[in-house]
Amino acid sequence: MLIWRLLVGAVLVSVLGGLAWLDYHSPRPGLWLSPLAFLGAFLGAGELVRLFESNAKLYESDSATGEPRHITPTRYVVATGALLTVVISFAPLFYPTRGEAVASAGWTAIGLALSVLMAIVVEMLRYQQPGVATIRLSQAVLAIAYSGGLMGFVVQLRLISGDRWGDDGRWGLIALLSVVAITKCNDTGAYFTGRICGRHKMTPILSPGKTWEGAAGGLALGLVGGLLVLGPVAEYCGCVSGKSGAAWWTGVAVYSAVLVVAAVCGDLAISLLKRDAGLKNSSSWLPGFGGVLDLLDSIIFSAPIAYVLWVLGVVGP
Repeated sequence: MLIWRLLVGAVLVSVLGGLAWLDYHSPRPGLWLSPLAFLGAFLGAGELVRLFESNAKLYESDSATGEPRHITPTRYVVATGALLTVVISFAPLFYPTRGEAVASAGWTAIGLALSVLMAIVVEMLRYQQPGVATIRLSQAVLAIAYSGGLMGFVVQLRLISGDRWGDDGRWGLIALLSVVAITKCNDTGAYFTGRICGRHKMTPILSPGKTWEGAAGGLALGLVGGLLVLGPVAEYCGCVSGKSGAAWWTGVAVYSAVLVVAAVCGDLAISLLKRDAGLKNSSSWLPGFGGVLDLLDSIIFSAPIAYVLWVLGVVGP
């Protein structure tokens, strides 16, 4: 398992690094990285429906008639909604938003709203018996918001631009890479520290493998990841912060620590859904990782929080 985790991780890092390099030199920021966002949202949505389907097995038969009750949303509705949200989030690539980055995030809200409306219309067309439409619709909205809406903020991080950040997209790439580096360094640090010296359980019922020792190791390595990306990597990309000395160090430390906490919450959020469904992994797409959601959970959960911190100027120019 560990060998697979290391091999798959090395391949994923190489692919992401190559696409990030191409994206950095692209005249349209985000163009080369967009397929990863589309694929992540699409596969993540499918995995969420799989979790819902597993959870629903206890309730699929009508108590009076014994007939099956289809209480989970269809995959094509959830996947289409999630993908639509992410696609519309890329709208600033072709229709630049005038003003600060907050205005650009409105495209993600528009995509999410349209996807929810689509899910409602589909439930109208599917309706046959009482007692299931609300459940299906609630699950569809949750899956669309989680896999599509949160991924939309990953997109918005890459597209950060405006008066403070310039229009060439370099700061947006640093924003995105900082989230990936901090969350994945946290995951790595927590995993190995927990294996070596983990003793005290963090959440014995929800995620028995997580320990406070692992969390400390994750925090330490997450801080290192934040310092590397926001320091030397940012300078290499020509992104020089106006902050200096204690202000810069404090901003990076606060930013990294907040994202580490968000990353842990993201891991636990998927653990909640998997445990409620009685499954260990969301899928078997990625050997050693368990599934696309298991790989992306910390990144997409942290993305909206990171976006707010960038807009507030905790880090950046």
